[in-house]
Amino acid sequence: MTGMEGLRDFWQRYRRNKGAIVGLAVLVLVLATALLGPTLFPGNPWDMAGAPFQKPFDPEFPLGTDTLGRDILMGIVHGARVSLLIGFVATFAAVSLGVILGSVAGYYGGLVDDLLMRFTEFFQTIPSFVFAIVLVAIFTPSIASIVAAIAIVSWPPVARLVRGEFLTLRTREFVQASVVLGRSSRHIIFVEILPNAVSPIIVAGSLMVATAILIESSLSFLGLGDPNMMSWGFMIGSARTVLRTAWWMSFFPGLAILLTVLALNLVGEGLNDALNPRLTREGR
Repeated sequence: MTGMEGLRDFWQRYRRNKGAIVGLAVLVLVLATALLGPTLFPGNPWDMAGAPFQKPFDPEFPLGTDTLGRDILMGIVHGARVSLLIGFVATFAAVSLGVILGSVAGYYGGLVDDLLMRFTEFFQTIPSFVFAIVLVAIFTPSIASIVAAIAIVSWPPVARLVRGEFLTLRTREFVQASVVLGRSSRHIIFVEILPNAVSPIIVAGSLMVATAILIESSLSFLGLGDPNMMSWGFMIGSARTVLRTAWWMSFFPGLAILLTVLALNLVGEGLNDALNPRLTREGR
């Protein structure tokens, strides 16, 4: 099967899940907003644009203004880039660390596996969100510390997933053939086994992006977000003292988070359906 045929076959399986198609459309819209929004809505989202507490559905301010007269719509548009950046970068870091540790543990087994899995279980015994709060508080709130904290609390499930895949694949004939041919362990891990274990990693990563966005929003709501960067979580956090009198300040950023997280979960389900070999065989 050629690359184009494989891609076409993947798309045919993916589009059978109608929810995944809807999620992909929403996600593309959110990504377009993050990339093109600052061009379509130029200006500084921190600047005062009008009178404070202007209600939404006004021609000049469709989503209203906040306590300092900042445009909520401009804040959501500019905040999309920050929230998605944190989600994707933190997920990439967590997946990279989890893949390295999980692949080494699953391939070598024995004492190496025991030590790495005990190390992984140690991190899993700590409540992830509490651990993230402690890490951000220690290193002071910033984009870098938030990304690092999310990555540190998110990698253990990936490591266990990759370990399980490697334990299954390392006994296959193609791996044994590589050992007989004298291939190095690095070559076998990253060239022979890892490409065959990438499907569940992709699915897990798509779901982790949604989790990372939620963690960042929760940290910002508690006042642990980067005070110099406009994000959806920061907007909700700044509205927590006026939830009753200015509901729109938290409602619209919260709606943006809801739609993005829902879209990512739907895309993750679609990827799982399209990449799962067992489901593929049954579909045929």
